Amino acid sequence: MAHRSWCAETPGEASNERLEFLGDAVLGLVVTDHLYLTYPALAEVATEVGLGPALLLGKGEDSSGGREKPSILADAMEAVIGAVYLDGGWDAASSLIMRLLGDRIEEGAAGPGGQDYKTRLQELAARRFDQLPRYDVTDEGPDHAKRFFATVTLGGVRRGTGEGRSKKQAEQQAAREAWHELSAALGSEQEVGSA
Repeated sequence: MAHRSWCAETPGEASNERLEFLGDAVLGLVVTDHLYLTYPALAEVATEVGLGPALLLGKGEDSSGGREKPSILADAMEAVIGAVYLDGGWDAASSLIMRLLGDRIEEGAAGPGGQDYKTRLQELAARRFDQLPRYDVTDEGPDHAKRFFATVTLGGVRRGTGEGRSKKQAEQQAAREAWHELSAALGSEQEVGSA
C-alpha cells in the first residue's frame, strides 16, 4: 500500500489511489446490495408514495398484479431517483433519498435490533411485566398518501403512540416512545432501590 507521499519520493512507483477508488466503489456496492436484500425498502417506499398506479404496464403485467410486485416497484423507485438526479443534481437526489429512506438507512446501519424498538420493547416487557405489548393501528387518507397511527399498550396502560407512512413506521415510533418511558421509569426505580 503505497501512499502518494511515498511515491513522490520514489520515482516510478505507483500509489494505491487507483485501488482506493475501486475499493470505495465496491464497498458502496456491497453495502447497498446488503441493505437492498435485507430491507426491501425501495418497494415499500414506492408503495407509500403511490407509485404503483402511475406505472405504465402491458396488459398482461397489469392484469397479473404488476403494480404491486416488489421488483417492479423497486425498479420504478430507482428510475424516479435517477430522474431526480438528472433533473436536480446530487443535492436534490440526496434530499429525496434521505427523506424517503433515511429512517430505514439508519435502522439498517444500526445493525440487528439497534433501532428495532418493537423488539427492544418486547424483550423489556417480557422481562419486567411477563406479558407482551399490544399494538392498535389505524390509518387515514387516500391509498397514495396514507398515514398510519399506532398506539402500544402494556398491561392495559397506553405506553406510546406513533405516526408514519407505513404501519411498521408507526409501530416502531410508538414502541420507541414506550421503551424510553419504561426504561426511564425502571431506571428511577433501581436508583431508589439502591439508595
